Amino acid sequence: MDPRFAHIRDWIFDLDNTLYPASSGLFTLIDARMNAYIRRLLDVDHAEAHRVQKAHFRDHGTTLAGLMAEHGVDPHDFLADVHDIPLDRIAHDPQLARGLGRLPGRRFIFTNGDAPYARRVLGRLGIEEHFHDLHDIHASDLRPKPDPHGYELMLDKFAIDPARAVLVEDMAKNLKPAKALGLTTIWVDNGSEQAHHAPDPAIVDHRITHVGDWLTQILDGETE
Repeated sequence: MDPRFAHIRDWIFDLDNTLYPASSGLFTLIDARMNAYIRRLLDVDHAEAHRVQKAHFRDHGTTLAGLMAEHGVDPHDFLADVHDIPLDRIAHDPQLARGLGRLPGRRFIFTNGDAPYARRVLGRLGIEEHFHDLHDIHASDLRPKPDPHGYELMLDKFAIDPARAVLVEDMAKNLKPAKALGLTTIWVDNGSEQAHHAPDPAIVDHRITHVGDWLTQILDGETE
């Protein structure tokens, strides 16, 4: 084990665009279903639905949070609808499975999605068996990352010592609360980040581009 991670006992991973390549475009399918949902809900055209969707994402952290706050949307209905997508754009990842299986301690999923969708993705990737548990948007009281509330709930629920835990995320802004709580932060710089500026280096402990490659490197004692 790379000595920089020898103290880690809890490994926390984001799901979308983190455990599979952002280039797969899977999230574009979800994005399209969000647009269709908003078109039906508000009786608007594609362009207006896109504007509403992105405004809610910007102002509330997720599209769902904005729709709940401003339009009273049922989160279960919304999540079931937008996650009803085919998963043929992603496939079993043997390297990722081997790496996860070799990690010491516990492994968790921390996602702004819901558990049924997360389990479908993990099953498609062939890695579900390697996770101890998952913490979804419902477990965070529907308060999405980067709201610190969900992070605190997860640490308490699973008795995670932040000084011995890492969070692996493709969205750098979601690392800020983890860093403040004392976790080691890993930014997956794979092109999914939409910020127009580089992330604050104070909240990123390590930058990687591919989770499977990174796990292989640290487990074989290699350095970045």
